[in-house]
Amino acid sequence: MPYSHHSHSGQFCCHAKNTLEEMVQTAIAKGFHIYSLTEHMPRYKEDFYPEEQEAFYTEEGLVKLLDDFTVEATRLRDTHSSKIRILIGFETEWIRPSTLPLIRNLLAKHTFDLFVGSVHHVHTIPIDFNKATYEKARGKAGGTDERLFEDYFDSQYEMLQALKPPVVGHLDVIRLLSDEPDTGFNRYKGVWERIQRNLEYISSYGGILELNSSALRKGLAQPYPCLLICQVFLRMGGRFTMSDDSHSTDQVGTNYGRLLDFIQMAGIERIHYADHDAQSQDSRFPRTGFSSIAVDELAQLPFWTANQ
Repeated sequence: MPYSHHSHSGQFCCHAKNTLEEMVQTAIAKGFHIYSLTEHMPRYKEDFYPEEQEAFYTEEGLVKLLDDFTVEATRLRDTHSSKIRILIGFETEWIRPSTLPLIRNLLAKHTFDLFVGSVHHVHTIPIDFNKATYEKARGKAGGTDERLFEDYFDSQYEMLQALKPPVVGHLDVIRLLSDEPDTGFNRYKGVWERIQRNLEYISSYGGILELNSSALRKGLAQPYPCLLICQVFLRMGGRFTMSDDSHSTDQVGTNYGRLLDFIQMAGIERIHYADHDAQSQDSRFPRTGFSSIAVDELAQLPFWTANQ
């Protein structure tokens, strides 16, 4: 009965595949207990990804796409309520100051269960889209991974302060396209200080760090965030949840066995999950609290043998 708090579908995301219903049906078939549907938030035209520009999307079109997503997600939640708990949310961007009003408008317009607070841009340039855009962002940051890392974690800190996301998405995604993605951040004093600052802030307001398995399918040795970050957050009393960040049905629960191994290696003893039966600590989401399960108990569930 594992959980994912972060997913996308090709129906509502240009760089994903499969319909939202197909994603939900796959999660049911694989034995997920809770699956969160979190499409990307709308953006301004200047921040469209190349495939969105090629598809001739408009700003209004992306807003309508998110509106349509909430309608379909609600239908699926109600239709499949006896088989799975569907949570409805979205994933943030944090691109420029004008992004904040977009997020606030979304939260005022829709009744969400949660949202995932993520950063995908530095100096308004995507840093996890492809190597070319990463290098462009690195050049604008000063030409080195170290400088880009510093700017990324500073931008993330701004996002955390402004939004206090209940779930913090792929905290160290900035390493994905870097020159040495599996080398520790602590080799850079300024970067490591920024990471610890961000973790302390997340812990202070009770945010939950997602353990995101998508890093594994993208060829990294460890999920997001890496082991050293997890160990530091754990010492701060930080809480963790699980996400597959799936963009197609064949990515639902992908590498969850490896993710469980990582969780055990990191010494994480409990995994948290969003739960309508738990008391909410966030006034923005009165229907959604977080419960937890012991990792030892989680590891005994039939999900793992059924999805080897």
